[in-house]
Amino acid sequence: MFPSLLSRLPSPLLTAASTTSTASPTPTPPQTLRLPPNNNKPLATTLVAAAAAASLLFLSPSSPPPTLADPEFTVYYGTAASAANYGGYGGNASKKDTAEYVYDVPTGWKERLVSKVEKGTNGTDSEFFNPRKRTEKEYVAFLPGIRALAPLSAVLDNLALSDVVLQDQIATAEGVRAEERQGGEGQVYYEYEVAGAGAHSLISVTCARNKLYAHFVTAPNAEWGRDEAMLRRLHESFKTIQPGAPPPATES
Repeated sequence: MFPSLLSRLPSPLLTAASTTSTASPTPTPPQTLRLPPNNNKPLATTLVAAAAAASLLFLSPSSPPPTLADPEFTVYYGTAASAANYGGYGGNASKKDTAEYVYDVPTGWKERLVSKVEKGTNGTDSEFFNPRKRTEKEYVAFLPGIRALAPLSAVLDNLALSDVVLQDQIATAEGVRAEERQGGEGQVYYEYEVAGAGAHSLISVTCARNKLYAHFVTAPNAEWGRDEAMLRRLHESFKTIQPGAPPPATES
């Protein structure tokens, strides 16, 4: 009896399993997610855009790259006083009123005090140097009792007789350039350029007031390569002052 009932009544476990296995699930349609627009750009993107805009400004032809300002200069007034008058003429006389020559000096260069013995032996009258490199300098020497210049080729050799450093530069020079030019009021100047193995020199020589004046601008080759334009300006600034002529105004 019980076996027949069991055979007729379906098992709930089998029925549930059968129902589950035979039911076909309804497929879920795909959904499209619409995210709100992001008005806040990432920080990295903002920085990149700002950098690109800045580079366009700096590269614009209307904005040239910055350049270093030219150094400032002062005018030195040299008196070419003899060793007997070392230290000045005394009284209220100023160097500007009694100057016999002038040249430009870069701001920041230091003046070297010329001794009375040095003035009397080799005629050095004034000297300035770059405190960062003392061998980059300019100076003036003078010799009294000379009325006129010797031939162009002879003057440089005569100057080197009392200047051992100049002798070495000439001996090792790759080339020596010499030329004659006329300054104001017909004043004649001899110009020399000595390109030595270790240093470069520009020399200007002239005669006035029965004196020979020689202005030297010299620098080691490394400093010459860096400061050539400035050193040439110093060389070109040297000139003598005619008796009775007013001293030139200070330039910067």
